[in-house]
Amino acid sequence: MELIELKIQGISYSDNTSGAFALILDEINGNKKLPIVIGGFEAQAIAIALEKKIKTSRPLTHELFKGFADKFDIKINHILIHKLVDGVFFSNLVCEKDDEIIKIDSRTSDAIAVSLRFDAPIFVEKGILDEAGFDDNEKYSEEINLIDDSFFKTDTSNKTINDPKDIKKISSNKIKKLLEKSIQNEDYEMAAKLRDELNIRKSIK
Repeated sequence: MELIELKIQGISYSDNTSGAFALILDEINGNKKLPIVIGGFEAQAIAIALEKKIKTSRPLTHELFKGFADKFDIKINHILIHKLVDGVFFSNLVCEKDDEIIKIDSRTSDAIAVSLRFDAPIFVEKGILDEAGFDDNEKYSEEINLIDDSFFKTDTSNKTINDPKDIKKISSNKIKKLLEKSIQNEDYEMAAKLRDELNIRKSIK
């Protein structure tokens, strides 16, 4: 089993699915990106951990977990994204206690929120990255501030294309936007077609 280490690139708001966000993970020693759709509260928990200067008045759930683990001398060695089923990623917290390694099943968003608080690395099985990752140097969308007053506002727009044959009739800018939406909805088949069309256009310039 070959493991690939990932790092967090950022979080993008999805204007195609109300209240959803795309967490973008980058391959550390490569060019692939792995997008994972997460909910608003999970996105905020990750954003707070990324913005290390932000302190909450009381411990949030993931801070509570870290405090509990520290108190009982439990270490988080790393997290592992080990399965992808019907667009859902499955992860484990790989913990250590008294030299015993224990794997704990976790939602991927929670596992990543915990990993940030323990400075634990994020790994994915190579087959999952090959299946769901994208070689794309384009930034998917503008990163957003998840801590400001507009955090819970949603965009109700829901514009998609109905027929993949129409892709060639669409402008490159709109294809990029549709690619972002497809990735955020975990519609990897459509995203691959959109990505390939963009690559064809780039090659003939």
